[in-house]
Amino acid sequence: MEKYFITGIGTGVGKTIVSAIFVEALKADYWKPVQAGNFDFTDTDFVKSLVSNSISKFHSETYKFKTPASPHYAAGIENIKINPGNFKIPETKNHLIIEGAGGLMVPLNNNFLMLDFIKQFNAEVILVSQNYLGSISHTLLSIEALKTRNIQVKGIVFNGEKNESSENYILTYSGIPCLLRVAQEQDFNKFSILKYSEVLKVLFNR
Repeated sequence: MEKYFITGIGTGVGKTIVSAIFVEALKADYWKPVQAGNFDFTDTDFVKSLVSNSISKFHSETYKFKTPASPHYAAGIENIKINPGNFKIPETKNHLIIEGAGGLMVPLNNNFLMLDFIKQFNAEVILVSQNYLGSISHTLLSIEALKTRNIQVKGIVFNGEKNESSENYILTYSGIPCLLRVAQEQDFNKFSILKYSEVLKVLFNR
């Protein structure tokens, strides 16, 4: 079983869309350990709505909070403390896509970050980047944080408007390969997810 942890250089960079593409391409299972906000239609629900294959399974969140905020803050509002020992990798023989909440330094409690979660489960990282003013710094800082913890990075996915200069700088400086470029689209649906998944299937020899 291969475990891939999909994280981003910040909030709102497209992790859930990228997760759906990887789930479809690998016919992998999906797990979002912590959901904060979107309580009635979670990221798990969203990914499930975009995936066409009948093999993938969608595992329940370990923690689910109503407040769209940092998990440690959302948990505090509901008088809950996130306990790292409660996270258990879902039982599956299939490949597993794990989606984080926010970026790497998002706190789950007062002394446990999303970065610590990744290290705990020894998952290979797929980093989602998006081009905006400051994104070079944010992407390279994320890569440095992962390297500091000796966490392996499978590659980068650039999501949204293309900027060749920024992307080439990030790839050259970091030495991390680009796995996929996802264009800015008005609406993502099963057909667009299938389109991008075909690109990944070639890369992963599926």
